[in-house]
Amino acid sequence: MAYWLLKSEPETYAWDDLCREKVGTWDGVRNHQAKLNLKAMQKGDQALFYHSVTQKAVVGIMEIDSASFPDPTAGTNEPWVAVKVRPLQALQRPVTLQEMKSDPALLGLPLLTHTRLSVVPLSKAHFDTILAHAHRPAL
Repeated sequence: MAYWLLKSEPETYAWDDLCREKVGTWDGVRNHQAKLNLKAMQKGDQALFYHSVTQKAVVGIMEIDSASFPDPTAGTNEPWVAVKVRPLQALQRPVTLQEMKSDPALLGLPLLTHTRLSVVPLSKAHFDTILAHAHRPAL
């Protein structure tokens, strides 16, 4: 199993939107590295849902529900892809960007080193460390 972090502006597509849908389409990604990350996803991989811009926090855990397929929001001759995702659970509490920046165990976290990338791979250690933060009191 691989681990990922997917970013979305909550005003555009929020955790609650995914929970209402039960299975959502992660589409609209227009960055070549992010596209390659989507193409590497397999059904059963897990991903953290990150609310970007306004909240700047990880809020939930998703499962990748399909391998990549042509993005339905792209033109027919464009190379963009999408995946299906489904919510597994909301975090006990959001884990903020500031918390992640202050944890030495998250040094090298792609969210912190590739800040403009909306789809990034995570190591199992980074994934588990972020989840552990959700069970601690907020800073």
